[in-house]
Amino acid sequence: MNKPSGIPRASGCYLFRNARGDVIYVGKARVLAQRLSSYFQRAGLSVKTRALMDEAASVEWIVTPSEIDALVLENELIKANQPRYNMLLKDDKTFPFVGINVKATYPAPFVTRGQRQRGVRYFGPFVNVGALRRSIDELLQAYPLRSCTTHKYNYHERIGRPCLLFDIHKCSGPCAGKIDPEGYRDLVSSWVRFFEGDVRHLTRTLRAQMEAASAARHYEAAARLRDSLEALERAASDQSVVLDDHSNLDVLVVAVEGSRAALVRFRVRHGRIVGRSVSLIDRSMDETHAEILERAAPELYPESDAVPAVLVVEAPLSTLTLEYLAATRQRPVDVVVPQRGRRRRVLALASTDARAVIARDTLRRASDHNVRSRALQELGAALALERAPYRIECFDMSHLQGTNYVGSMVVFEDGVAKKSDYRHFNVKEILGNDDVGAMHEVVRRRLSHWRDEGATKFSRADLIIIDGGPAQLSAATSAARELGIEGEVEFAALAKREELLFRPGRAEPVVLERASESLYLVQRLRDEAHRFAITFHRSKRGRSMLESSLEGVAGLGPARRERLLVAMGSLDAVRRASYEELAALSWLPEEVARRIYDHFRAPEPPRPAKEAR
Repeated sequence: MNKPSGIPRASGCYLFRNARGDVIYVGKARVLAQRLSSYFQRAGLSVKTRALMDEAASVEWIVTPSEIDALVLENELIKANQPRYNMLLKDDKTFPFVGINVKATYPAPFVTRGQRQRGVRYFGPFVNVGALRRSIDELLQAYPLRSCTTHKYNYHERIGRPCLLFDIHKCSGPCAGKIDPEGYRDLVSSWVRFFEGDVRHLTRTLRAQMEAASAARHYEAAARLRDSLEALERAASDQSVVLDDHSNLDVLVVAVEGSRAALVRFRVRHGRIVGRSVSLIDRSMDETHAEILERAAPELYPESDAVPAVLVVEAPLSTLTLEYLAATRQRPVDVVVPQRGRRRRVLALASTDARAVIARDTLRRASDHNVRSRALQELGAALALERAPYRIECFDMSHLQGTNYVGSMVVFEDGVAKKSDYRHFNVKEILGNDDVGAMHEVVRRRLSHWRDEGATKFSRADLIIIDGGPAQLSAATSAARELGIEGEVEFAALAKREELLFRPGRAEPVVLERASESLYLVQRLRDEAHRFAITFHRSKRGRSMLESSLEGVAGLGPARRERLLVAMGSLDAVRRASYEELAALSWLPEEVARRIYDHFRAPEPPRPAKEAR
């Protein structure tokens, strides 16, 4: 694709299309000419961006009045076209909202999980639907809105007689003219106040009315108000109080795991969490937290009423996000990055929740056999394998500046980790910083058991994935060729950041579909191999540091050093241990414990005095 001419020096959005005319990427720019020119300077582009430009056949642009307008338009274009190279936000639709049609004369509150309608105020989402329904039931006693269907309401309106709910004080009887529109609007306002978290105001109002009725000796009315007050307090008990200063703010947190992320938003009103929303995100170009929030801002805050006065985040927002929020709200937004105190605790609560969202999604996918089967079928088809890979092995390397080189092999069978087949490899032949050579050694040692699987715990793999690029892939295929089994092993290499798969003898990388189960499976394999390698490397490094630190302590041989590290947990713990703690180890002689204690507290040798100038 050649660079087009006539690109304007103005803000706007641009759309890359492939040969079929499909939109594959949408971007925004403060200056379109500068931003688009960067795509045609091939040097310095990431692998993903090069893959985008290799697929792109044309580009078009839309000029906007400002960069904020470009941000809003970009959000709409991404939602409309779902481009494969864009970060995608998928709202979690499983949580319910409470809706009230504030434009209707006598609206009825309802619980919904569906699409939003014009003119309806929505509150939520709520995590616990059972607690939500209990709150609604209690609120109907405190503020008796109608809760019937339109058909039932019309029937009772025709006969001029309210239903049983009116008799038990859970409906104000608008169908029979028992309440006027103005009085009903006051009840609706009280519902809105409750779901906005302003429970204190409602409680004070009801208590004042109850005391006034009691003072006037209207005891029946006072009893009803007392019951309403108790019902309101029971309804409010299902809302979490997180800030006792009655703050009104939003908390935004992003948790990232590989190329997947979760964005969690807590709506805190008057110190209570009145709503929580979750977006699962498929990152495309390794977007940062600030870039994710910039992309999400138009969806989270489409109107001025939705933008809070205070926003609590983990890291500063981009200038464009701040400009968008201020322009939408029509006044500045106070963005806070707390380091301590109550707001920091709420931020930690949201962060824990965001990580749990990713963990739950991981568990859901791993436990669904149909999802795993689809992932294996997709991966086999994308890599042109003869059949879907049942057993997949993934290799990764870890080292510290060329020292303590280790390799890891993790195994998935039928899309599920088989930890009994995991293996660690101590690299013995490669010295210095040589990832390619280390990968060659590890893969060769594993493949040396390829044809004698009956005599070992190894089974033949349908696919071996190498964590690395073409160089590591070449090292692995070279190891298979040396052992004479090149045609019997299927290899693929996964680039660390770009998540492109390389195959032997194929110049172009394989790009798995965004948000596909196959891509998710490959990411899990890569992350698990990396975790397994890092864990082993840290353990080995800790042992080597312990051995060097305790070298020369009489009576402390390799076996005792190993046991000491396991017992104390780390070298720092051994350094800080008191003599009593060391002597309490039943297997460690008291005199050896004393030597270890004295070893770390020996005075440093005096430094030579500086020569006078």
